[in-house]
Amino acid sequence: MRVVPVFLVFLSLFCIFGSESAASNAEENQFQQVKAVQPAEQDTYLIGECLSNKYTHKSCDKVFCHPWERCVEGKCLCKLPYQCPKNGSSVCSTNGRYFHTYCHLKTYECVRPEAKFLHKGKCMSEETFSISVGHEDSSLLRVKPVNQKNDMFVCDSGWTMNEANVACKHLGFELGAEYYEANYQANSTESALNSLHCLQITCRGLETSLAECRIEMKSRESNEGFVSLQCHENLRACSAGEFQCVNKKCISLKKTCDGINDCGDLSDELCCRECRDNSFHCRSNICIPNKNVCNKEIDCLTGEDEAQVLCAGKDTSAENLSMDEERKMIKTLLPQVHCGLTNHTLTRRKRIIGGETARKGEFPWQLAITETDSEGETLICGGVYIGGCWVLTAAHCVRANRVHLYRVWAGMVNRIVYDNETVTFKLKRLIIHENYNVSTYENDIALLELRGSGKTGCSLESTPACIPWSEYMFKAGDRCKVSGWGLEKGYVKQFILKWGNVNLFQNCSELYPGRFFKQMACAGTYDGSIDSCKGDSGGPLVCFDAENVAYVWGIVSWGENCGEAGHPGVYTKVASYYNWISHHVTRSLISRHNI
Repeated sequence: MRVVPVFLVFLSLFCIFGSESAASNAEENQFQQVKAVQPAEQDTYLIGECLSNKYTHKSCDKVFCHPWERCVEGKCLCKLPYQCPKNGSSVCSTNGRYFHTYCHLKTYECVRPEAKFLHKGKCMSEETFSISVGHEDSSLLRVKPVNQKNDMFVCDSGWTMNEANVACKHLGFELGAEYYEANYQANSTESALNSLHCLQITCRGLETSLAECRIEMKSRESNEGFVSLQCHENLRACSAGEFQCVNKKCISLKKTCDGINDCGDLSDELCCRECRDNSFHCRSNICIPNKNVCNKEIDCLTGEDEAQVLCAGKDTSAENLSMDEERKMIKTLLPQVHCGLTNHTLTRRKRIIGGETARKGEFPWQLAITETDSEGETLICGGVYIGGCWVLTAAHCVRANRVHLYRVWAGMVNRIVYDNETVTFKLKRLIIHENYNVSTYENDIALLELRGSGKTGCSLESTPACIPWSEYMFKAGDRCKVSGWGLEKGYVKQFILKWGNVNLFQNCSELYPGRFFKQMACAGTYDGSIDSCKGDSGGPLVCFDAENVAYVWGIVSWGENCGEAGHPGVYTKVASYYNWISHHVTRSLISRHNI
């Protein structure tokens, strides 16, 4: 029925460590870049139309939320304590209140940012973690870690604006640091002159306290200076050659797109066409530090910073005993959603119209929808299994008053010859998008809830496809796969599930003027050799991240002239409906990362 379409030990946070973190120099990003309009600043690194969205570290369209936050309508919002894992080390806050885990404490601080993290264990007043700037040492930064008798100075080597911003936020300056510099003892006190050691501190830039960063004591080298710090107090108008952060702070344009969180809210790293030296460019136009590449934690939305082809042979065995490890441990305790994986290798065969015959289990999320009438049972559309008892399809495929006539088939490849692995389900309910427009095919999306038997639920053993939460996960030029039982070229019926590789097109508004809307995506081949067609409607257009995990990027919706050049298939862009889907299905079921 296609309309001719297409977190380690907690004490590690404050003890003085001796191991060095594994820093890897990233290889040049191999992924294809998409050209964008030059911004008004005349800076070739920034994407002007992206800057207007005012993205920050709280924008989960571009970044991952912390484990104590959740992604809601494109923003990272504070979780409630009960949403945290129950496992973990007990901690206490500066006001002496106990928390069961670090995540519980962070949810508390998330709502009350003034509440600073202290340490693990009993809240003893003599055990403190404090920092200060100034005194008789000019603007030298002093830190007093847990169980240390005296304040210590901070090594200048390795210190960046990431650490400077965190230190100033710890001191109560919301905008972070104005600047930092190395003080080589010209005006320092005797305590600084005679100091044989200093603290090496490394932060990611999004912490609220230096206590959350990696801290180790090191022997001070003869030419090593101490960190001198000036925090940002007053806002001012940005001058020419400066970049205005979303928080209104001004930084040099030359400090944008370098992988360092100079702004403090990350807004200088989220709209980058390319990245400066010593940083890595994510395909979602984000710059991350090279040291974050191949560190066993995904920073890019589609995981290319941890891709096997990039990280093969790199030594990542050295452990970074820091808040990073605490965060990683929390992630392992969160509910794991298994989606988008298949037991079969999806080969990139050159050539649904012009496609290849699917093997059993190759597209486990592909479902078939049939309708029974006086003439028998007819396959009308495809569907996409997304977990639990839920299926995605196109709104134009179904009618609310015919819910009792539909059946969903799972595990089917041949629609004529069924095998014992093929299972069928009736529908419990049908949810068509409330703003579906039958004339324009806007919001052409629907949810089907399968009817289970007794207490066993749906008993659907297929692997679901993952739901993308960000429209930046894939972009024009990416190769994806479309599958279905639709008509072949010449409108010839086919009975075997077929699939084909198609490319995402940048914009189809010129090809389909007045009919192509923001929540749509289009894909095909430039010569029209591979396309979806009538009968493929409601089926999946899946795109794969660097870990070869499949996301249902589109639902076959409409198009013109199957298999002809200049007429790519049009799809409902699923990422635009993440919140609509999660509202009905529950977010914990469908999201692989940003839960």
